Amino acid sequence: MSEAYIVAAVRTAGGRRQGRLSGWHPVDLAAQVLNALVDRTGVDPSLLDDVILGCVSQAGEQSTNVARAAVLASKLPQTVPATTIDRQCGSSQQALHFAAQAVMSGTQDIVIAGGVESMSRVPMGLPHWLPKKNGYGDYISPGILVHYPNAVFSQFDGAEMLVDKYNLSKSDIDAFALASHQKAITATREGYFDNEILPVAVKTADDDSQDKPSELHRVDEGIRFDATLDSISQVKLIQEGGKISAAAASQICDGASGIMVVNERGLKALGVKPLARIHHISVLGDDPVIMLEGPIPATKRALQKTGLTLDEIDLYEVNEAFASIPMAWLQALDANPDKLNIHGGAIALGHPLGATGTKLMTTLVSALQRTQGRYGLQAVCEGGGMANVTIVERL
Repeated sequence: MSEAYIVAAVRTAGGRRQGRLSGWHPVDLAAQVLNALVDRTGVDPSLLDDVILGCVSQAGEQSTNVARAAVLASKLPQTVPATTIDRQCGSSQQALHFAAQAVMSGTQDIVIAGGVESMSRVPMGLPHWLPKKNGYGDYISPGILVHYPNAVFSQFDGAEMLVDKYNLSKSDIDAFALASHQKAITATREGYFDNEILPVAVKTADDDSQDKPSELHRVDEGIRFDATLDSISQVKLIQEGGKISAAAASQICDGASGIMVVNERGLKALGVKPLARIHHISVLGDDPVIMLEGPIPATKRALQKTGLTLDEIDLYEVNEAFASIPMAWLQALDANPDKLNIHGGAIALGHPLGATGTKLMTTLVSALQRTQGRYGLQAVCEGGGMANVTIVERL
């Protein structure tokens, strides 16, 4: 079986809700990432076998196969096919897994995996609540209720369940949130993100002309450069009686990201040096009620399958959907916190849902290159109680 190699990885800087990327149509934003991957590798775009993009809120401007629309808006020829997938917050990580499986099998040689989400233009949950509001039903079926009677499927409840299960304190949660911003500030000021970020024009939703010259968006807009423990601790709690505030949760974010994945034939065709080899891919289902604990058993199984220990992993990226998720992961696995999200996470940098998986992998591969680490592990919790795990080896 062939190997799967990452030869290019890029992301936009995150945009805050109604912020500096809110004027971008998500199709066109994703097309910018596709173009950048072609430019970075010098590939003849006609050689691309497929484009696989993750997107969670597939409605409106992100409906009707946003991946194919992005190809049609890009410099790629119309002969390049594309498909869109939804594995909730792990959608583009799953896109990466599907791309890896394709090139490892030899059925395809050069595939782009990525994701896009404009949470400004297509609000979170729109595909669910809009049809329900207009009388078109709900995804929770009678069959589901047979197995989970009276259950509430809520990420907010799940985040607080993790707080209780792992006995996490409010002060520690707030300190974790502050550390996310502090690490992101350092990474930004030291230029650690410069190579991974694709500068795109600033376009806000109220721009009267999208053709006028504009400054470039280069810095993640969600970073609070003035954050303090005191300011974070005073943010209103998400749930009454809980311990998690909006300051300790991922930021709503607009963004796109992408990775080019190839096998040995693809490497030969491109004539480029790979950045990393995909060492392991897996996905696991878990309890859909607590919902967000999946990265823990999924990581354990990934380590068991590979024969690696967590000590042999140099860097971890565990998505900060809520602070309680990576905090519980650290505790359950007795992991080294100094290796976790070393450039900050979604609390500071944002969580553009369908784009987050390849966004995190872009940062992880870049961080491995900078620190000269060998192995990196990425785990993302997902709606419905699932988690993807990817282990990469720097080359």
